[in-house]
Parts: sequence; structure tokens; C-alpha cells
Amino acid sequence: MSDKKNNLQQRKRGKKYLAVVDKIEDRRYKLDEAVEVIKNIAQETAKFDQTVEVAMRLGVDPKYSDQMVRGYTVLPHGTGKQVKVVVIATGEKVKEAEAAGADFVGEDDLIQKISDGWLDFDAIVATPDVMRKVGKLGKLLGARGLMPSPKSGTVTFEVENAVKEIKAGKVQFKVDKAGNLHAGIGKASFSTNNLVENFTAFLEAVQKAKPVGAKGKYIQKVYLAATMTPSVEVDLLSIE
Repeated sequence: MSDKKNNLQQRKRGKKYLAVVDKIEDRRYKLDEAVEVIKNIAQETAKFDQTVEVAMRLGVDPKYSDQMVRGYTVLPHGTGKQVKVVVIATGEKVKEAEAAGADFVGEDDLIQKISDGWLDFDAIVATPDVMRKVGKLGKLLGARGLMPSPKSGTVTFEVENAVKEIKAGKVQFKVDKAGNLHAGIGKASFSTNNLVENFTAFLEAVQKAKPVGAKGKYIQKVYLAATMTPSVEVDLLSIE
């Protein structure tokens, strides 16, 4: 990167962000060290409880179907976020969804409401028998990563389990076109141990999702950051 371009990017950052950049050493950190650094600088860059995020560079080329990476896991300590869940279902599954703690439950009424632009929710669960109708929302929901899918466990007749998993801290992931994964693994207010355990659960899920077409080193780089902080690179030897 040229000095001119780098200086331009630096000027776009806030004063609090720039004030903590020098506190990050130019090296790879062991996982627990990286978590500690992010927790400390998160306190200096914003007054709200920031989300701690992991970013991974994978050795895959997603344009080939046998190198696509996607999956989900339930973080042992949750995400720290209050998740609003929509369930689209009929019959007895409506009562099951309500009992499980779903925030919004319905069928045609909810589908129409979403079609009209309502998106005040974080996840959708749908039973297989209504997916023909839900499919009409594909363009709207797909662009926001909200479209229910059997692979993510959100198209299922096991409505109770699906809702409870999402509420408990279910995290979905899907590699982007450049071979990167991003996910939130908790809040900066979490203990170091809880963030490390959440990270480990996420890492294990990504490793299990390794596609058959992946060649060479699968996980190439790992970074941690909070919502308003610079990133810290994690030493891969500390997580293998």
C-alpha cells in the first residue's frame, strides 16, 4: 500500500481508533493474548459494549462448488445479543414456536409483512411445508443473509430446537467470494476465558466444514477485532 493511500485511510479513522493503534504490536498474538488486547482497547474506543469478531482467511476458492464453506455452531457462552426470531409455520408448529420463545410467529401475514419491507428481526425459521411461499422472499432475505436453509438448520420441523439454539447463541457462517469468513463471537465485556471458549467452538465448526476440494493449508490467517477497534492477528500455532 502506498504511503499516500495509507495516510488517507488513517485520516478517515476516528481519534479514539488512532489512539490505540500503537498499542498493538507488529506480531502475531497467542489467542488469549489477542483477546486481552481487544478487550482492553475496546474500553478506550467506545462507551458501548462492542462485539468481538473473528475474521478468517481460508485456503479455498468458493467459485468451485466443492470448495464452498458454510455451517453453524452454538457458542457455549452465547453472543451477548438479544436475538429476535421469526417463525413461519402453520398448525401445531405455531404453538411450539411460541412456547420456545419465538418473537414473531405466523404464515401469510408475516410473509406479506416482510414482503412490504419489514425486517426488524435477526433470524427466520420456517417449516418445510411453507418454504414454497417463503421462497418468494428469496431476493429480499438472501441479500441480508436471512433466508432459511436446511444447511443452516433453519428449515426444519424441529421448530422448538431451532428457536432455542438461535436464542442460545447460534452463529452461522459462509465463506465470501474472496475466501474469507466473519462472525461475532461475543461481547468485549465477556471474560477472556468465555471469549476463548466461544472462539474455540467457532473454530471447530469451521474445521469440520472443511470442503473436500480444499487443497494446501486450510486456515491461513485469523484476526480478532471489536466493532470499533483495529484488528489483532492470532498466531495459528496457538490454536492448532
